[in-house]
Amino acid sequence: MACPVPRTGWRAGSAAAWSTPATAPTSTPPRRCSTPTRCASGTGHLEGLKVTIVGDILHSRVARSNVLLLHTLGADVTLVAPPTLLPVGVDCWPAEVSYDLDAVLPKSDVVMMLRVQRERMGPAGETGTAYFPSVREYSRRYGLDVRRAAALKDDAIVMHPGPMVRGMEIASEVADGLRSTIVEQVANGVSVRMAVLYLLLGGAEPAIGSEK
Repeated sequence: MACPVPRTGWRAGSAAAWSTPATAPTSTPPRRCSTPTRCASGTGHLEGLKVTIVGDILHSRVARSNVLLLHTLGADVTLVAPPTLLPVGVDCWPAEVSYDLDAVLPKSDVVMMLRVQRERMGPAGETGTAYFPSVREYSRRYGLDVRRAAALKDDAIVMHPGPMVRGMEIASEVADGLRSTIVEQVANGVSVRMAVLYLLLGGAEPAIGSEK
């Protein structure tokens, strides 16, 4: 299968530029930068880091953006999701694909859970499940609970871009546990956005104080 050529423009660096429907969400550059920042601060490096992204890859801007950026920075990315939540052309992304979360977790340095974006699934998604048999089945196969978290390496970290659906893709005990870097990840995103806005609106002047 021939891989499509990314579109040009500011989105070209995003995985969203690949073979995806026109309605697919596009990348968010500031948010994209916050993830590797937290990965590096939590582990000390990015080169060779094994990052596993789990959940609704199909509708996720976070996944699309970070696959390319993390790969470019030297990380090994694995996507874990049910087949119905993987986009067309995912085999052309610079990432491995797995349907077995339990097999991937022990090898992961970073696990990033994603929310199932039921609001993007149309009326059937808003009132039901549409893309998977049930919430219980999804959580059983792809949710990060205490038992699964125990299979992670001692120094592995857990991430989530938010908002979270506790009890579905991630258990509260894991989200609030010692491995979790979710609060720091969100804070990094705010800092990056502030930096971008500053550079766009007043970057010619120093951010703090004045130069004499």
